[in-house]
Amino acid sequence: EEQRKYLMGKAKQPAVTTDGKEILVSANISRPTDMEKAVEYGCHGVGLYRTEFLFMESAQLPDEEKQVAAYRSVAQQAGGNLCVIRTLDIGADKQIDYFNLPHEENPAMGYRAIRICLDRTEIFKTQLRAIYRASYYGTIAIMFPMIISVNEVKKIKEIIAEVKAGLDADGIPYKDVELGIMIETPAAVMISDLLAKEVDFFSIGTNDLTQYTLAIDRQNPKLDNIYDSHHEAVLRMLKMVVDNGHKEGCWVGICGELGADETLTETFLRMGFDELSVSPSMILRIRDKIRNTDLSVK
Repeated sequence: EEQRKYLMGKAKQPAVTTDGKEILVSANISRPTDMEKAVEYGCHGVGLYRTEFLFMESAQLPDEEKQVAAYRSVAQQAGGNLCVIRTLDIGADKQIDYFNLPHEENPAMGYRAIRICLDRTEIFKTQLRAIYRASYYGTIAIMFPMIISVNEVKKIKEIIAEVKAGLDADGIPYKDVELGIMIETPAAVMISDLLAKEVDFFSIGTNDLTQYTLAIDRQNPKLDNIYDSHHEAVLRMLKMVVDNGHKEGCWVGICGELGADETLTETFLRMGFDELSVSPSMILRIRDKIRNTDLSVK
């Protein structure tokens, strides 16, 4: 109780190291209702809004108006701070009956996330249209999951151009938004210098990046003893992404579970990360860890 009171007393203080480096601590959320605690704990906006839960909790495809209402609610609750909305990320461990996704022997590497969106473009266009409409009411960025190539990003941009043209034709207001991608495949890491030329930001999904890098199914309990998110290969990849992103003017964050690992907070600060996005329950602890870190000490 004493620890909770101590942390809550500092909820509104910026996350700045003792030697003056500030890093944004944002919230990972699944629903608009998650924002109440996130704001109470002092989040600096939303680093990951998992929109698939809106689809998973519906008996049918949520229409444009329902999506606009959800995205607008989150953006307004963020109070002017950046709200990063991830487009639909289903497949693998997240199944939706009405999508009628085919059975796959290896769904983690199968028909999922952006692959579905670029195949079922009407669903994708409706979501993008809803996000752009909601952007008028806050500060929104859009993030695309499971990217492996520059061509995917270019296809996404073509679809966005169509969506914006449709909004213009309908006289519907919207704001220009930042576009970013999740870095969660080794392929994206290795071409992050090229991808950085196409987008405004990167956010690293460390859960999938770790499983793909180590060739370990993160849902297989028999492999828990060798699933190592601190593996040197993973850490080297994180540093590579930060460096390549910054060279092209992209800001870089972490939205995977590793972002809440207090044993690595200082490491991430030294790597140069601009943002850590964590579950609301970890916001206070990570912010306190940052405030008690001195990067001037080698």
